[in-house]
Amino acid sequence: MKKLNWFQMNNLPIRYKLIIHFLLISILPSIGLGVLIDWTASHIIERQTNENTLQLIGKVNKTLESYIGNMQNMTYFISFNSDIMRFMEGDGEREQAEQDDRYGIRKFLQGITTLYPEVAGILITNSRGEYISNEMYARSDKSLTEEAWYREAVDHKGIFTIVGHPVGRNVANHVNYKDTEVVSVVRAILDPDTQEVKGVVLVDLKLRVIAEAAKDVRLGKSGYLMVLDAHGNGIYSPSQPLIGEIPAEWLGESGSGNFSKQIDGKRLQFIYRKSTFTDWTTVGVFSAEDSIMEVREIRFYVISFVFIVCLLGIAASSYLSYSMSRPIGQLMSFMQKAESGDLTIRHWGDRTDEVGMLGRSFNAMLVKIKQLLSLTELQERQKREAELRSLQAHIKPHFLYNTLDTIHWMARKKGADDVAQMVESLSKLFRIGLSRGSDVIPLADEIEHIRSYLQIQQTRYKDKLNFTLNVAPGVQRVSVLKLILQPIVENAIYHGIKERRGPGHILIEADEHDGHLIIRIADDGKGMPVGRLFALRERLNASFAAEDEPGETGQKHGYGMMNIQARLKLTFGEAYGLYIDSETDTGTTVTMIHPIIRERAGHKERTEVNEDGSDLESVDRR
Repeated sequence: MKKLNWFQMNNLPIRYKLIIHFLLISILPSIGLGVLIDWTASHIIERQTNENTLQLIGKVNKTLESYIGNMQNMTYFISFNSDIMRFMEGDGEREQAEQDDRYGIRKFLQGITTLYPEVAGILITNSRGEYISNEMYARSDKSLTEEAWYREAVDHKGIFTIVGHPVGRNVANHVNYKDTEVVSVVRAILDPDTQEVKGVVLVDLKLRVIAEAAKDVRLGKSGYLMVLDAHGNGIYSPSQPLIGEIPAEWLGESGSGNFSKQIDGKRLQFIYRKSTFTDWTTVGVFSAEDSIMEVREIRFYVISFVFIVCLLGIAASSYLSYSMSRPIGQLMSFMQKAESGDLTIRHWGDRTDEVGMLGRSFNAMLVKIKQLLSLTELQERQKREAELRSLQAHIKPHFLYNTLDTIHWMARKKGADDVAQMVESLSKLFRIGLSRGSDVIPLADEIEHIRSYLQIQQTRYKDKLNFTLNVAPGVQRVSVLKLILQPIVENAIYHGIKERRGPGHILIEADEHDGHLIIRIADDGKGMPVGRLFALRERLNASFAAEDEPGETGQKHGYGMMNIQARLKLTFGEAYGLYIDSETDTGTTVTMIHPIIRERAGHKERTEVNEDGSDLESVDRR
């Protein structure tokens, strides 16, 4: 399926491909950049919101610690007052003195409440249940030593303790503060020698100061701070909280952190930090939607940017694809007209880009095609004329053969045997040389052809020329290229035998060796010097495409051999050809390597070899 879709993509017009390409390189990076910016901004804003909220909570905790610290110092200060110590140890015999002490104690407590307006009231009670207070009183005659706050102070052995909101105590305030409007702290006063509890100091802190410290902090549109005691009970929360109570297990064991919960279908975010001094936990509560308002604003700008980029990208890609595909489409229409046969069509335009270059090349191609068509028509016409002339001249070879046969029998009849033999040799030379137009003939015919040639030359040179033909019986029916021996033998006669003193001899041998037909033409003529031999070898080993002119001075004798070398290598490959050895005043030997081509019923078979001479395979030549 994927492969099919890819091929369908390849079949799209180039304009659509360009549009898709431009959209991919413009819109996709913009969308990716927008998503990355949105994700980064969300995480940065969330991290900054958490950090800022924790900082605000830390400041609120320090304020609360300051108030509670004042309460702690206040209890220590009260415990060192001499009148209060005498009140703790009074026995009832000093009634008038105790009355004076009580009055002094109240004035002392009144000064403290005046100095610290956050204090709602101070109450001091001894172990006998007697108490002194400037703002607070017992609601009944029940002994205050039985109160829960008193027992809690006694249990902590003089350690400052935060009780929290008072619940059901037998103490009231003249201002009628509700239990939820104050926070109580206590501390037991001990005898320094016996560590016996002499009494307890009770101080009520106005909740208003805690509310003022917490309510000034706003988290988003509806977020707020709330304060919990060590047991998870609420110390302060706003009048309309988003959540009534926060279970202690939500806060965990760590001193600070954040989490989110789904409350009544609304996602709430919680950030908290615990005070090690008061053991209170200040919790910031706000809606998760408030925290992403800035993210939404950034997201709006990012989406607007991506939209504008996409709009501009689509417009630019459409324009660019049209400007690039339009000339290509025009050139394609010109090609279609040329394909239909209209070679007069031309691409017009002054563009200098690749399309313009392609158009000019198209015009040049049409001109060249028209020239080639004209040349082909001319060649076909010339070919038909040549065939006609060949048909007209077909009778000439037969007329020549018949004439030579007539001369041969007339010479026999007249008793001129030497003339008859020469005419017979010439007739065989012509017959084998023409060979009905065939390029490949049996080796026996090629040997007969060279025999006739040597007989004619022997008649000319008399006793100066002798020759020997030694052909193995197994290779006589092997097929060879036509006329590959006559040029070599001609060179042997004119450049070897003719230039030596006395009679000369030419030896022609043919045999099979290592799957090849090996033909050796050796003469005992003048030979050639080393420099000339090397030059001839280089010409034979060089590229046979560069042919020598037959009239070139000093090289005329090599033209026929170069022709044979080219025919062998073009027909059979580089493994075949001629190899020359010569020595001055000794003679020259030309060795020809030819493939074995055997005739079978209806076809020919030859053995091909590698360039190193090893057999490849037998190939049928039909």
